[in-house]
Amino acid sequence: MVAVARDAARAQRQAEANQRRLIRERERNLRQAERYRILQAKEERQRYLEERLQEVTEQNAALEDVINGLRGILEYTLIVDDTISFDSLRHREQFQTFVVPSAISEPSPEPPRDRYFFNIRPPNWFVNLFPSVKAKHLLELENAEKKYQAALTQHRVIEEERQAQIARLRNQYEQEKQRFKERQDTANAEIDEFERAYCEGDREAIIAYSSMVLERSVYPESINHDFRITYSPESKELVIEFDLPKPDIVPTVTEYRYVKARDAVEGKSRKQTEIKELYQDLIATIALRTIHEVFESDQVNHIAVVTFSGFVETVDPSTGRDVRPCLVSVRTTRERFEEIDLSRIDKRACLRNLGAHVSARPDERVAVKPIVEFNMIDSRFVQGSDVIGELESRPNLMDLTPKEFEDLIGNLFSRMGLETRQTQLSQDGGVDVVAFDKRPILGGKVVIQAKRYKHTVGVSAVRDLYGTMMNEGANKGILVTTSGYGSAAFNFVKDKPIELIEGGGLLYLLEHYADTQAHIVMPDDVQ
Repeated sequence: MVAVARDAARAQRQAEANQRRLIRERERNLRQAERYRILQAKEERQRYLEERLQEVTEQNAALEDVINGLRGILEYTLIVDDTISFDSLRHREQFQTFVVPSAISEPSPEPPRDRYFFNIRPPNWFVNLFPSVKAKHLLELENAEKKYQAALTQHRVIEEERQAQIARLRNQYEQEKQRFKERQDTANAEIDEFERAYCEGDREAIIAYSSMVLERSVYPESINHDFRITYSPESKELVIEFDLPKPDIVPTVTEYRYVKARDAVEGKSRKQTEIKELYQDLIATIALRTIHEVFESDQVNHIAVVTFSGFVETVDPSTGRDVRPCLVSVRTTRERFEEIDLSRIDKRACLRNLGAHVSARPDERVAVKPIVEFNMIDSRFVQGSDVIGELESRPNLMDLTPKEFEDLIGNLFSRMGLETRQTQLSQDGGVDVVAFDKRPILGGKVVIQAKRYKHTVGVSAVRDLYGTMMNEGANKGILVTTSGYGSAAFNFVKDKPIELIEGGGLLYLLEHYADTQAHIVMPDDVQ
């Protein structure tokens, strides 16, 4: 009884001990699993943190690339020869070699004769004694020969077709090769003509060559360097209008950092003064770089003067209309510019030294007056003669030819302080003289018509002048005549920026501004 009780108690203790051991093992396993989970979470957080920090590093590297790209625009072009070799423009590509397609490159083998006679066995001497057996054997040989000859004929047909196909492909190849050569010869002839015209000083060739130079100029991807160019052979002046990037090209963030508490990447704002300085520096850089490139690339010294004006497309906040203010304008000669060491300059100081007009607040699109209006360099313009200096020998204005009278009007307005350009008689587009009033605010483009008339100028001429003003984008129109105007003409110009100068007024202006005594005596043969 005692033994049984002791065995039962021992078994119970053993069971309880096993239960406690299982509980401890389970708790130990749970603690180990929790430690592993915590470790995994910690490692995951560490990986996540490293990824966010890497993200910040990449953003800062990209930001640094943008800033370095903007700051290095001028330095980049100094290590590049901007001259374009005409020889490099010529096409020297070799036309591809003729290759026969693999499917027809090799002839198929002739059909083997043995294949058709393989199963035909000659009869033995005994069987051959029977005429029917011999005839059957001969028939089999004849049929095999026919099949062989038919296969051989088919093979020859296929081979002839293969050869014909190769010949067609070769002929097509030769035709394409000839067309390729003709196109290449034509293109190279155009390059030769381009080079000849450029070397001889052709205006359009110089504009095209200079445009190629600026098109090849490599800028950061964020800068879309659109421009237009014109050229005056008489003054050897190249005029460039350049579309500048907007101020938002300068990053508004100086650096990025990861804020762990908020799990966010935040940027540190760049100071407005720094943005303004970077943008001013960028504008100066583009101006100097462009001038450098066209001077350096000029192979025959066609360009003696470069005028660069940089504009930016924006919206006038006061009107909501699209505007295009000029932010920088500079004009320099080759001699003066080549004295500058661009690798060591302060860009903005260099522009000031060149007498440039530079916006004081380009980030706010505050405009300056372009030194030269793009339209002042016009293919219609021709060199006018000094008619005023010759009036002493022919003081009667009606003795002048129509061209001399136009030159006289151009001379007069030049002495009145305007910058004038005469137009060719056949290409004036209704304009005899284009003048530019360079005064800020009040100035602008003026179109002038000169009428050496005997009779009254009708209102139709005034209407034509007004239409020409609209077409030319002029600020003012002036009609000058040796005669006078009717009331309809004066009524038409009311509230319009048009001035009518009669013969008497013209004589007064000549006396007052040119110190010239002239008169108007109407002959019978003048309109």
